[in-house]
Amino acid sequence: MKTVKQVSDLTGISVRTLHYYDEIELLKPSEITKSGYRLYDDEDIKTLQQILFFKELDIPLKDVKNIILSPYFDKMQALKNQKKLLILKRKRLDGLIDLINKTLKGANTMSFKEFDMTEYYNVLENFKKYNKDRIIKNWGSVDKYDEMIEKMKDNETKVAKNIIKQYGSIKKCAEATKNDLNNDELITRREKYDKFKNDFLYDKHPKLKELYKKLTMDLNKDSSSKEVQEIAKEITDIAKKDYEIFKKDRGDDAWYYIMTNPLEPKWIDKKYGKGASKFIGETFKIHLQDKQPKLEILYKKLTDDISKNPTSKEIQKIVFEIADITKKNYEFYKGNTGLDFKGFFSVMSDIYLSNNDEGINAVDEIYGKGSSKFIGEALKFYSEHSK
Repeated sequence: MKTVKQVSDLTGISVRTLHYYDEIELLKPSEITKSGYRLYDDEDIKTLQQILFFKELDIPLKDVKNIILSPYFDKMQALKNQKKLLILKRKRLDGLIDLINKTLKGANTMSFKEFDMTEYYNVLENFKKYNKDRIIKNWGSVDKYDEMIEKMKDNETKVAKNIIKQYGSIKKCAEATKNDLNNDELITRREKYDKFKNDFLYDKHPKLKELYKKLTMDLNKDSSSKEVQEIAKEITDIAKKDYEIFKKDRGDDAWYYIMTNPLEPKWIDKKYGKGASKFIGETFKIHLQDKQPKLEILYKKLTDDISKNPTSKEIQKIVFEIADITKKNYEFYKGNTGLDFKGFFSVMSDIYLSNNDEGINAVDEIYGKGSSKFIGEALKFYSEHSK
């Protein structure tokens, strides 16, 4: 057992702060002597360590208390999440130090006004403050939501440039994000999607559970066979009957993308066997080939012959159609956000032309080797020359 003074010397936390933590019931000592001295055991020290990690991540003490005292609090998992967030924070601070060094040397760096993402982050933080249940539902946990924000901060200059390119200013993007996060129609649509996702992942629909098991019983079967396709039809019919998300406008599109790019592929392979996710995707690509979304058809048409000139009139006509449908889809799902689609496709072209091997390989696997570069060049030309 350690006294307050000993804990203070060990951790660098003042005695006054430890007394305060006791008063607000954030960290109670394991024992108080007859003389009134607070004594802390090893578990108390570990809890204090957790509190300090959370404080370093700028989480308010009130929230830290709720997290620590929750019956669902897992110390080891919390440490793993904190480590990720602290590494991201360290990278961001290293980046800021590097920026300062360049500025001190007279380098032409981005101005503070362009660099400032405060208004955008405030929208995300305010949303977290009043919507923890929705964050947990949509992101899995508050930690994952915080990790998303930290990743943005880690790449702040790049994120800021892309936002300005797409919205004209960070202020406009912040307003659009605020509207998006509080869009009741969009929230309802997400909840309907989550209903299917949770039922799918946790076998909450008995009939579908039975059919998925039947579908993946033999992964060596031909996914185009009559037997396999009949199971795919049964799954499709039940899903469209029992889930609202697949009944409304663009319901067929939602079903196509969900089933041809199965949810949680690693989880599926672990549950049904290695290759199960790919098998399900291939099965439904065949089953739903007559129900392909217009956008999917256009991308396949665009990459049908990548030896063509991506800036040619023929190719740019297809890109124009892609841009038109993308805009309509975006406005259907998000509403009128003020997004500058010329800038949006400029950012998209950068993604396709990036050096991200994982992303390039994924696109090339779908549309053929070299497709990612071809799509990027076609979109880049469109963004630079469209009115």
